[in-house]
Amino acid sequence: MVLEQHYTKCLAQGAYYIASAGEAVIIDPLREVQQYIDRAAADNATIKYVFLTHFHADFVSGHVDLADKTGATIVLGPNAVTSYAFAKAKHKQQFEVGNLTFTLLHTPGHTMESSCYLLQDENGDEKAIFTGDTLFIGDVGRPDLAVKSDMSQEDLAAHLYDSLRNEIMPLPDDITVYPAHGAGSACGKNMSKETYDTLGNQKKTNYALASDLSKEDFIKEITSGIAPPPAYFPKNVWMNKGVNSSIDEILRRGNTAMNAKSFKALADDPDYLVLDVRSAQEYTKESIPGSWFIGLDGQFAPWVGALIEDIDQKIIFVAPQGREEETVTRLARVGYDNSLGYLDGGMENWKAAGYKTQRIQNVTAQEFVDGLQNGMVTNPIDARKTGEYEKAHLEDVPMHPLDDVHEIVKELDASQSYHVHCAGGYRSVIFASIAVANGISNMTNVEGGFGAIKKTNLGSQKIVETASCTL
Repeated sequence: MVLEQHYTKCLAQGAYYIASAGEAVIIDPLREVQQYIDRAAADNATIKYVFLTHFHADFVSGHVDLADKTGATIVLGPNAVTSYAFAKAKHKQQFEVGNLTFTLLHTPGHTMESSCYLLQDENGDEKAIFTGDTLFIGDVGRPDLAVKSDMSQEDLAAHLYDSLRNEIMPLPDDITVYPAHGAGSACGKNMSKETYDTLGNQKKTNYALASDLSKEDFIKEITSGIAPPPAYFPKNVWMNKGVNSSIDEILRRGNTAMNAKSFKALADDPDYLVLDVRSAQEYTKESIPGSWFIGLDGQFAPWVGALIEDIDQKIIFVAPQGREEETVTRLARVGYDNSLGYLDGGMENWKAAGYKTQRIQNVTAQEFVDGLQNGMVTNPIDARKTGEYEKAHLEDVPMHPLDDVHEIVKELDASQSYHVHCAGGYRSVIFASIAVANGISNMTNVEGGFGAIKKTNLGSQKIVETASCTL
Protein backbone atom coordinates (compact mmCIF):
# COMPACT_ATOMS: atom_id res chain seq x y z
CA MET A 1 0.00 0.00 0.00
CA VAL A 2 1.11 3.54 -0.79
CA LEU A 3 -0.52 6.38 1.17
CA GLU A 4 0.60 9.95 0.52
CA GLN A 5 -0.69 13.26 1.81
CA HIS A 6 -0.24 16.01 -0.79
CA TYR A 7 -0.38 19.13 1.36
CA THR A 8 -0.61 22.60 -0.18
CA LYS A 9 0.46 25.17 2.40
CA CYS A 10 -0.99 28.30 0.80
CA LEU A 11 -4.45 26.71 0.90
CA ALA A 12 -3.79 24.70 4.06
CA GLN A 13 -5.31 21.81 2.08
CA GLY A 14 -4.61 18.10 2.07
CA ALA A 15 -5.31 15.84 -0.91
CA TYR A 16 -4.52 12.12 -0.74
CA TYR A 17 -3.10 9.45 -3.04
CA ILE A 18 -3.59 5.84 -2.02
CA ALA A 19 -2.56 2.90 -4.20
CA SER A 20 -2.60 -0.88 -3.92
CA ALA A 21 -2.08 -3.74 -6.38
CA GLY A 22 -2.23 -1.60 -9.49
CA GLU A 23 -5.21 0.56 -8.50
CA ALA A 24 -5.36 4.01 -6.92
CA VAL A 25 -7.78 6.50 -5.45
CA ILE A 26 -7.45 10.28 -5.12
CA ILE A 27 -9.26 12.06 -2.28
CA ASP A 28 -10.15 15.76 -2.58
CA PRO A 29 -7.83 16.59 -5.50
CA LEU A 30 -6.63 20.08 -6.36
CA ARG A 31 -7.51 21.54 -9.73
CA GLU A 32 -4.14 20.79 -11.36
CA VAL A 33 -4.63 17.05 -11.78
CA GLN A 34 -1.63 16.03 -13.86
CA GLN A 35 0.36 15.52 -10.66
CA TYR A 36 -1.95 12.68 -9.64
CA ILE A 37 -1.90 11.11 -13.09
CA ASP A 38 1.89 11.18 -13.11
CA ARG A 39 2.06 9.74 -9.59
CA ALA A 40 -0.19 6.84 -10.50
CA ALA A 41 1.82 6.20 -13.69
CA ALA A 42 4.98 5.94 -11.57
CA ASP A 43 3.29 3.09 -9.67
CA ASN A 44 1.84 1.55 -12.84
CA ALA A 45 -1.52 2.09 -11.19
CA THR A 46 -4.92 2.98 -12.64
CA ILE A 47 -6.88 5.68 -10.85
CA LYS A 48 -10.13 3.88 -10.13
CA TYR A 49 -11.99 6.40 -7.97
CA VAL A 50 -11.98 10.09 -7.08
CA PHE A 51 -13.47 10.44 -3.61
CA LEU A 52 -14.87 13.84 -2.56
CA THR A 53 -15.58 14.35 1.11
CA HIS A 54 -17.99 17.20 0.27
CA PHE A 55 -18.38 20.24 -1.96
CA HIS A 56 -15.44 22.37 -0.84
CA ALA A 57 -15.97 26.10 -0.39
CA ASP A 58 -12.37 27.29 -0.21
CA PHE A 59 -10.95 25.82 -3.41
CA VAL A 60 -12.07 24.45 -6.76
CA SER A 61 -11.47 20.72 -6.98
CA GLY A 62 -10.14 18.93 -10.06
CA HIS A 63 -12.39 15.90 -9.76
CA VAL A 64 -14.19 16.35 -13.10
CA ASP A 65 -10.97 16.88 -15.08
CA LEU A 66 -9.35 13.94 -13.34
CA ALA A 67 -12.27 11.66 -14.08
CA ASP A 68 -12.37 12.78 -17.72
CA LYS A 69 -8.65 12.13 -18.20
CA THR A 70 -8.48 8.77 -16.41
CA GLY A 71 -11.93 7.21 -16.60
CA ALA A 72 -12.14 7.20 -12.80
CA THR A 73 -15.52 7.27 -11.06
CA ILE A 74 -16.33 10.30 -8.90
CA VAL A 75 -17.84 9.30 -5.55
CA LEU A 76 -19.84 11.58 -3.25
CA GLY A 77 -22.01 10.91 -0.24
CA PRO A 78 -25.78 11.04 0.23
CA ASN A 79 -27.58 14.34 -0.53
CA ALA A 80 -25.05 15.37 -3.20
CA VAL A 81 -26.51 16.90 -6.38
CA THR A 82 -24.29 17.78 -9.34
CA SER A 83 -24.40 18.55 -13.07
CA TYR A 84 -21.86 15.78 -13.87
CA ALA A 85 -21.96 12.00 -13.60
CA PHE A 86 -20.97 10.54 -10.24
CA ALA A 87 -21.70 7.63 -7.93
CA LYS A 88 -23.91 8.70 -5.04
CA ALA A 89 -22.80 6.35 -2.29
CA LYS A 90 -24.89 5.12 0.58
CA HIS A 91 -23.83 5.22 4.21
CA LYS A 92 -21.33 2.40 4.87
CA GLN A 93 -21.06 1.50 1.19
CA GLN A 94 -17.70 -0.12 0.43
CA PHE A 95 -15.27 0.40 -2.45
CA GLU A 96 -12.42 -1.95 -3.33
CA VAL A 97 -9.11 -0.46 -4.47
CA GLY A 98 -6.52 -3.16 -5.07
CA ASN A 99 -6.27 -5.05 -1.76
CA LEU A 100 -7.78 -2.19 0.20
CA THR A 101 -11.35 -1.43 1.23
CA PHE A 102 -12.79 2.06 1.69
CA THR A 103 -16.06 2.50 3.58
CA LEU A 104 -17.98 5.73 3.13
CA LEU A 105 -19.34 7.06 6.41
CA HIS A 106 -22.00 9.71 5.95
CA THR A 107 -21.18 12.43 8.50
CA PRO A 108 -23.47 15.43 7.90
CA GLY A 109 -22.88 18.62 9.83
CA HIS A 110 -20.27 20.73 8.08
CA THR A 111 -22.48 20.20 5.04
CA MET A 112 -25.28 17.73 4.56
CA GLU A 113 -23.40 15.63 1.98
CA SER A 114 -20.21 15.54 4.06
CA SER A 115 -18.71 12.07 4.30
CA CYS A 116 -15.57 10.40 5.59
CA TYR A 117 -13.71 7.46 4.05
CA LEU A 118 -12.51 4.69 6.36
CA LEU A 119 -9.53 2.70 5.06
CA GLN A 120 -9.04 -1.00 5.82
CA ASP A 121 -5.82 -2.71 4.74
CA GLU A 122 -5.46 -6.10 3.05
CA ASN A 123 -5.91 -7.81 6.44
CA GLY A 124 -9.15 -5.98 7.14
CA ASP A 125 -7.58 -3.79 9.83
CA GLU A 126 -8.88 -0.22 10.10
CA LYS A 127 -5.85 2.00 9.45
CA ALA A 128 -6.98 5.52 8.57
CA ILE A 129 -9.95 7.78 8.15
CA PHE A 130 -10.08 10.66 5.68
CA THR A 131 -12.35 13.14 7.40
CA GLY A 132 -12.62 16.06 4.98
CA ASP A 133 -13.99 19.04 6.91
CA THR A 134 -15.91 16.93 9.43
CA LEU A 135 -12.96 16.52 11.79
CA PHE A 136 -9.75 18.56 11.75
CA ILE A 137 -6.71 18.22 13.95
CA GLY A 138 -7.72 20.27 16.96
CA ASP A 139 -11.08 21.37 15.62
CA VAL A 140 -14.15 20.50 13.54
CA GLY A 141 -15.69 22.04 10.44
CA ARG A 142 -17.68 25.22 10.79
CA PRO A 143 -21.45 24.68 10.46
CA ASP A 144 -22.40 27.94 8.77
CA LEU A 145 -21.27 27.43 5.15
CA ALA A 146 -24.21 25.39 3.89
CA VAL A 147 -27.10 26.98 5.78
CA LYS A 148 -30.41 26.79 3.92
CA SER A 149 -33.74 28.41 4.59
CA ASP A 150 -35.00 25.27 6.31
CA MET A 151 -31.84 24.60 8.34
CA SER A 152 -29.86 26.87 10.66
CA GLN A 153 -26.21 26.64 11.62
CA GLU A 154 -27.41 25.28 14.96
CA ASP A 155 -29.23 22.49 13.11
CA LEU A 156 -26.06 21.63 11.19
CA ALA A 157 -24.01 21.73 14.40
CA ALA A 158 -26.41 19.24 15.97
CA HIS A 159 -25.94 16.90 13.00
CA LEU A 160 -22.17 17.27 13.34
CA TYR A 161 -22.28 16.36 17.04
CA ASP A 162 -24.15 13.16 16.22
CA SER A 163 -21.85 12.33 13.30
CA LEU A 164 -18.74 12.65 15.42
CA ARG A 165 -20.06 10.56 18.27
CA ASN A 166 -21.87 7.91 16.27
CA GLU A 167 -19.51 7.37 13.33
CA ILE A 168 -16.00 8.55 14.23
CA MET A 169 -15.41 8.38 17.98
CA PRO A 170 -16.26 4.64 18.24
CA LEU A 171 -13.41 3.82 15.82
CA PRO A 172 -10.10 2.43 17.15
CA ASP A 173 -7.82 4.94 18.84
CA ASP A 174 -4.80 3.92 16.78
CA ILE A 175 -6.21 4.82 13.37
CA THR A 176 -4.81 7.94 11.72
CA VAL A 177 -7.02 10.95 11.06
CA TYR A 178 -6.27 12.67 7.75
CA PRO A 179 -8.30 15.91 7.37
CA ALA A 180 -8.79 18.12 4.33
CA HIS A 181 -7.35 21.24 6.01
CA GLY A 182 -4.96 22.54 8.64
CA ALA A 183 -4.06 25.82 10.34
CA GLY A 184 -4.71 28.84 8.13
CA SER A 185 -7.90 27.55 6.53
CA ALA A 186 -11.10 29.52 7.01
CA CYS A 187 -13.12 26.28 7.18
CA GLY A 188 -12.55 26.03 10.93
CA LYS A 189 -11.59 28.42 13.72
CA ASN A 190 -8.86 26.72 15.78
CA MET A 191 -7.05 24.16 13.63
CA SER A 192 -3.67 22.75 14.57
CA LYS A 193 -0.56 23.23 12.47
CA GLU A 194 -0.26 19.43 12.44
CA THR A 195 -1.77 17.82 9.35
CA TYR A 196 -2.61 14.37 10.77
CA ASP A 197 -2.87 12.63 14.13
CA THR A 198 -4.19 9.47 15.78
CA LEU A 199 -7.84 9.43 16.66
CA GLY A 200 -6.92 8.52 20.24
CA ASN A 201 -4.87 11.65 20.67
CA GLN A 202 -7.64 13.76 19.18
CA LYS A 203 -10.06 12.33 21.71
CA LYS A 204 -7.72 13.62 24.42
CA THR A 205 -6.88 17.03 22.93
CA ASN A 206 -9.67 18.14 20.57
CA TYR A 207 -12.28 20.12 22.51
CA ALA A 208 -15.03 18.95 20.16
CA LEU A 209 -14.44 15.28 21.03
CA ALA A 210 -14.48 15.70 24.81
CA SER A 211 -16.49 12.82 26.26
CA ASP A 212 -18.34 15.06 28.71
CA LEU A 213 -19.33 17.69 26.15
CA SER A 214 -23.11 17.90 25.83
CA LYS A 215 -24.80 18.52 22.52
CA GLU A 216 -26.03 21.89 23.74
CA ASP A 217 -22.54 23.00 24.78
CA PHE A 218 -21.06 21.65 21.54
CA ILE A 219 -23.53 23.67 19.47
CA LYS A 220 -22.79 26.80 21.49
CA GLU A 221 -19.03 26.30 21.20
CA ILE A 222 -18.77 25.75 17.45
CA THR A 223 -21.28 28.42 16.47
CA SER A 224 -19.57 31.17 18.48
CA GLY A 225 -16.54 33.19 17.48
CA ILE A 226 -16.76 32.33 13.79
CA ALA A 227 -15.51 35.04 11.45
CA PRO A 228 -17.70 35.67 8.39
CA PRO A 229 -16.73 33.35 5.52
CA PRO A 230 -14.81 34.85 2.59
CA ALA A 231 -17.09 36.14 -0.16
CA TYR A 232 -15.82 33.64 -2.73
CA PHE A 233 -16.87 30.55 -0.75
CA PRO A 234 -20.40 30.22 -2.20
CA LYS A 235 -19.05 30.54 -5.76
CA ASN A 236 -16.50 27.78 -5.15
CA VAL A 237 -19.23 25.49 -3.82
CA TRP A 238 -21.27 26.21 -6.94
CA MET A 239 -18.27 25.52 -9.16
CA ASN A 240 -17.58 22.23 -7.41
CA LYS A 241 -21.10 21.10 -8.21
CA GLY A 242 -20.64 21.83 -11.92
CA VAL A 243 -18.30 21.45 -14.87
CA ASN A 244 -15.70 24.19 -15.19
CA SER A 245 -13.05 25.25 -17.68
CA SER A 246 -10.17 22.80 -17.67
CA ILE A 247 -6.97 23.89 -15.96
CA ASP A 248 -5.15 23.34 -19.26
CA GLU A 249 -7.33 25.94 -20.99
CA ILE A 250 -6.93 28.40 -18.12
CA LEU A 251 -3.15 28.03 -18.19
CA ARG A 252 -2.97 28.55 -21.93
CA ARG A 253 -4.96 31.76 -21.64
CA GLY A 254 -3.37 33.19 -18.52
CA ASN A 255 0.25 32.28 -19.12
CA THR A 256 0.54 34.79 -21.97
CA ALA A 257 3.42 37.28 -22.16
CA MET A 258 2.43 40.86 -22.95
CA ASN A 259 4.76 43.71 -23.90
CA ALA A 260 4.61 46.92 -21.89
CA LYS A 261 2.44 48.76 -24.42
CA SER A 262 -0.18 46.02 -24.60
CA PHE A 263 -0.11 45.58 -20.84
CA LYS A 264 -0.61 49.30 -20.22
CA ALA A 265 -3.56 49.43 -22.59
CA LEU A 266 -5.35 46.88 -20.42
CA ALA A 267 -4.08 48.39 -17.17
CA ASP A 268 -5.77 51.65 -18.17
CA ASP A 269 -9.05 49.82 -18.75
CA PRO A 270 -11.21 49.93 -15.58
CA ASP A 271 -12.51 46.44 -16.35
CA TYR A 272 -9.05 44.98 -15.65
CA LEU A 273 -7.28 44.57 -12.31
CA VAL A 274 -3.48 44.70 -12.22
CA LEU A 275 -2.29 42.24 -9.61
CA ASP A 276 1.32 42.36 -8.42
CA VAL A 277 2.39 39.04 -6.90
CA ARG A 278 6.06 39.83 -6.21
CA SER A 279 7.51 40.32 -2.73
CA ALA A 280 6.30 43.12 -0.46
CA GLN A 281 9.76 44.70 -0.65
CA GLU A 282 9.76 44.74 -4.45
CA TYR A 283 6.23 46.10 -4.60
CA THR A 284 6.77 48.98 -2.19
CA LYS A 285 9.99 49.97 -3.99
CA GLU A 286 8.24 50.42 -7.34
CA SER A 287 5.02 49.18 -8.87
CA ILE A 288 2.46 50.00 -11.52
CA PRO A 289 0.13 52.82 -10.40
CA GLY A 290 -3.23 51.46 -9.30
CA SER A 291 -2.03 47.86 -8.96
CA TRP A 292 -2.88 45.69 -5.98
CA PHE A 293 -0.27 43.70 -4.11
CA ILE A 294 -1.04 40.12 -3.04
CA GLY A 295 2.26 38.28 -2.91
CA LEU A 296 2.73 34.66 -3.89
CA ASP A 297 4.88 34.04 -0.82
CA GLY A 298 2.11 34.78 1.66
CA GLN A 299 -1.41 33.38 2.01
CA PHE A 300 -2.03 34.23 -1.61
CA ALA A 301 -5.15 32.30 -2.56
CA PRO A 302 -7.19 33.06 0.60
CA TRP A 303 -6.50 36.79 0.29
CA VAL A 304 -7.29 36.78 -3.42
CA GLY A 305 -10.62 35.19 -2.57
CA ALA A 306 -11.31 37.52 0.32
CA LEU A 307 -10.45 40.78 -1.44
CA ILE A 308 -11.19 40.40 -5.17
CA GLU A 309 -14.93 40.52 -4.80
CA ASP A 310 -15.85 39.57 -8.38
CA ILE A 311 -14.65 36.02 -9.04
CA ASP A 312 -15.00 36.72 -12.79
CA GLN A 313 -12.70 39.76 -12.55
CA LYS A 314 -10.35 40.17 -15.54
CA ILE A 315 -6.82 40.02 -14.15
CA ILE A 316 -3.43 40.86 -15.62
CA PHE A 317 -0.40 40.50 -13.41
CA VAL A 318 3.21 41.25 -12.60
CA ALA A 319 5.11 38.20 -11.37
CA PRO A 320 8.65 37.16 -10.52
CA GLN A 321 10.34 35.72 -13.58
CA GLY A 322 9.60 32.02 -13.88
CA ARG A 323 6.53 32.09 -11.63
CA GLU A 324 3.96 33.20 -14.18
CA GLU A 325 2.32 29.79 -14.61
CA GLU A 326 2.30 29.31 -10.84
CA THR A 327 0.36 32.56 -10.53
CA VAL A 328 -2.29 31.45 -13.02
CA THR A 329 -2.55 28.06 -11.32
CA ARG A 330 -2.96 29.49 -7.85
CA LEU A 331 -5.60 31.95 -9.00
CA ALA A 332 -7.51 29.10 -10.63
CA ARG A 333 -7.36 27.02 -7.45
CA VAL A 334 -9.87 29.40 -5.90
CA GLY A 335 -11.93 29.92 -9.03
CA TYR A 336 -10.34 33.07 -10.49
CA ASP A 337 -10.15 31.74 -14.04
CA ASN A 338 -10.01 35.07 -15.84
CA SER A 339 -6.28 35.78 -15.67
CA LEU A 340 -5.38 37.04 -19.13
CA GLY A 341 -1.62 37.58 -19.24
CA TYR A 342 1.46 38.98 -17.54
CA LEU A 343 3.93 41.81 -18.06
CA ASP A 344 6.82 40.34 -20.04
CA GLY A 345 10.12 41.45 -18.53
CA GLY A 346 8.41 42.82 -15.45
CA MET A 347 9.01 46.30 -14.09
CA GLU A 348 12.28 46.74 -16.01
CA ASN A 349 10.44 46.63 -19.32
CA TRP A 350 7.67 48.84 -17.92
CA LYS A 351 10.21 51.51 -16.98
CA ALA A 352 12.12 51.08 -20.24
CA ALA A 353 8.89 51.93 -22.08
CA GLY A 354 8.81 55.24 -20.18
CA TYR A 355 5.76 54.50 -18.03
CA LYS A 356 5.31 55.89 -14.52
CA THR A 357 5.73 53.87 -11.34
CA GLN A 358 4.47 54.35 -7.80
CA ARG A 359 6.22 53.84 -4.47
CA ILE A 360 4.92 53.13 -0.98
CA GLN A 361 7.00 54.45 1.89
CA ASN A 362 8.41 51.97 4.44
CA VAL A 363 9.46 52.73 8.02
CA THR A 364 11.04 50.49 10.63
CA ALA A 365 9.07 49.44 13.67
CA GLN A 366 11.24 51.68 15.85
CA GLU A 367 10.62 54.67 13.58
CA PHE A 368 6.90 53.95 13.83
CA VAL A 369 6.93 53.77 17.63
CA ASP A 370 9.07 56.91 17.85
CA GLY A 371 6.66 58.69 15.52
CA LEU A 372 3.74 57.79 17.75
CA GLN A 373 5.54 59.30 20.74
CA ASN A 374 6.65 62.52 19.09
CA GLY A 375 3.38 63.11 17.27
CA MET A 376 4.73 62.59 13.76
CA VAL A 377 2.52 59.51 13.30
CA THR A 378 -1.07 60.63 13.77
CA ASN A 379 -3.13 58.06 11.88
CA PRO A 380 -1.90 54.55 12.76
CA ILE A 381 -3.79 51.47 11.55
CA ASP A 382 -3.59 47.90 12.83
CA ALA A 383 -4.70 45.71 9.91
CA ARG A 384 -4.71 42.39 11.77
CA LYS A 385 -7.71 40.21 12.53
CA THR A 386 -9.91 40.75 15.58
CA GLY A 387 -8.47 37.81 17.51
CA GLU A 388 -4.90 38.98 17.00
CA TYR A 389 -5.78 42.52 18.03
CA GLU A 390 -7.66 41.47 21.15
CA LYS A 391 -4.75 39.29 22.26
CA ALA A 392 -2.25 42.16 22.11
CA HIS A 393 -2.04 45.58 20.46
CA LEU A 394 -0.50 49.00 20.86
CA GLU A 395 -2.58 51.28 23.03
CA ASP A 396 -4.53 53.89 21.05
CA VAL A 397 -3.81 52.23 17.70
CA PRO A 398 -7.19 51.37 16.15
CA MET A 399 -7.96 48.09 14.44
CA HIS A 400 -9.03 48.15 10.80
CA PRO A 401 -8.79 44.54 9.58
CA LEU A 402 -7.59 43.90 6.05
CA ASP A 403 -10.74 41.83 5.47
CA ASP A 404 -12.74 45.08 5.67
CA VAL A 405 -10.39 47.24 3.61
CA HIS A 406 -12.92 48.04 0.87
CA GLU A 407 -15.25 49.65 3.39
CA ILE A 408 -12.46 51.21 5.44
CA VAL A 409 -10.88 53.10 2.53
CA LYS A 410 -14.18 54.87 1.93
CA GLU A 411 -13.80 56.47 5.36
CA LEU A 412 -10.13 57.49 5.01
CA ASP A 413 -9.21 61.09 4.22
CA ALA A 414 -7.12 61.47 1.06
CA SER A 415 -5.50 64.59 2.52
CA GLN A 416 -4.12 62.67 5.52
CA SER A 417 -1.11 60.36 5.96
CA TYR A 418 -1.55 56.85 7.37
CA HIS A 419 0.83 54.26 8.85
CA VAL A 420 -0.35 50.65 8.66
CA HIS A 421 0.99 47.50 10.27
CA CYS A 422 -0.09 43.87 10.50
CA ALA A 423 1.68 40.93 12.16
CA GLY A 424 4.70 40.68 9.89
CA GLY A 425 4.44 43.13 6.99
CA TYR A 426 2.50 41.17 4.34
CA ARG A 427 -1.10 42.17 4.96
CA SER A 428 -0.16 45.79 5.64
CA VAL A 429 1.27 46.11 2.13
CA ILE A 430 -1.92 44.61 0.69
CA PHE A 431 -3.92 47.14 2.70
CA ALA A 432 -1.72 50.03 1.57
CA SER A 433 -1.86 48.99 -2.09
CA ILE A 434 -5.66 48.89 -2.14
CA ALA A 435 -5.86 52.20 -0.29
CA VAL A 436 -3.50 53.86 -2.79
CA ALA A 437 -5.50 52.40 -5.68
CA ASN A 438 -8.54 54.14 -4.14
CA GLY A 439 -6.87 57.54 -3.98
CA ILE A 440 -5.40 57.43 -0.45
CA SER A 441 -1.88 58.17 -1.64
CA ASN A 442 -0.04 58.86 1.62
CA MET A 443 0.24 55.32 2.96
CA THR A 444 3.29 54.12 4.89
CA ASN A 445 4.02 50.47 5.65
CA VAL A 446 5.56 49.43 8.98
CA GLU A 447 8.21 46.82 8.20
CA GLY A 448 8.07 43.67 10.29
CA GLY A 449 4.64 44.51 11.68
CA PHE A 450 3.60 43.82 15.26
CA GLY A 451 6.24 41.15 15.62
CA ALA A 452 8.93 43.82 15.13
CA ILE A 453 7.04 46.43 17.16
CA LYS A 454 7.14 44.20 20.27
CA LYS A 455 10.95 44.11 20.05
CA THR A 456 11.41 47.89 19.93
CA ASN A 457 12.15 50.36 22.68
CA LEU A 458 8.52 51.19 23.35
CA GLY A 459 9.20 54.20 25.58
CA SER A 460 5.88 55.56 26.75
CA GLN A 461 3.91 53.36 24.35
CA LYS A 462 2.03 50.48 25.94
CA ILE A 463 1.01 47.07 24.63
CA VAL A 464 -2.47 46.11 25.75
CA GLU A 465 -2.74 42.37 26.37
CA THR A 466 -5.64 40.14 27.26
CA ALA A 467 -5.54 36.64 28.68
CA SER A 468 -7.56 35.16 25.85
CA CYS A 469 -9.06 36.16 22.55
CA THR A 470 -11.94 35.31 20.29
CA LEU A 471 -10.72 33.07 17.50
